[in-house]
Amino acid sequence: MVGSAKKGTGEKPGKKKKYSYADYLTWQDGQRYELIDGEAFAMTLAPGRFHQFILHRLSLEFGNFFRKKSCEVYTAPFDVRLERTTLRGRETRTVVQPDLAVFCNGDLLDDSGASGAPDLVVEVVSPSTASHDNVRKRHIYEQAGVREYWLVYPEERYVRVYQLDDHGKFGKENTFEDCDRIQVGIFPDLIIDMTEIFPPAPKVPIASPEI
Repeated sequence: MVGSAKKGTGEKPGKKKKYSYADYLTWQDGQRYELIDGEAFAMTLAPGRFHQFILHRLSLEFGNFFRKKSCEVYTAPFDVRLERTTLRGRETRTVVQPDLAVFCNGDLLDDSGASGAPDLVVEVVSPSTASHDNVRKRHIYEQAGVREYWLVYPEERYVRVYQLDDHGKFGKENTFEDCDRIQVGIFPDLIIDMTEIFPPAPKVPIASPEI
């Protein structure tokens, strides 16, 4: 079990070296980071209002569904260490903070967060994180064995869903709009009405006809 993730007083990370979880624990510059194969990526300090609105609604849906069940739901900031067999404990080089993660294996959870892949991950995408979430993190989650991965786009008002296939790869994406009801693939009893998740669409003013 990894010790408590209390930050120390280490230097701010740069881009000239590979970092480990041990390094990550020392950073205390007020900035949130993720590690992807040892590379540090700064995270947005304060996500936008729509991001938080959607994340809150999703956390309520998942949390209510799993109440009194064995799976547990966590929202960011929550450290998830995706370890490789040769790099474990404080030497692991991938630490992510999913917006929402569902864990059905309680053995993966500890006082510092989690060590191992969640069953399901949701990332609420912003323009500044689109490439990071859709390329780097999708690859990392696929490698780690995340069974289902959601990308939620607040501005565009749609959701992309990937499921892990029998070969350990994310299959073809399924796309849903803000008016759809999504049956969660790995939890088929859970159906989420996206009209309850997205904020009301802004009204578009109708221009007066020219006379």
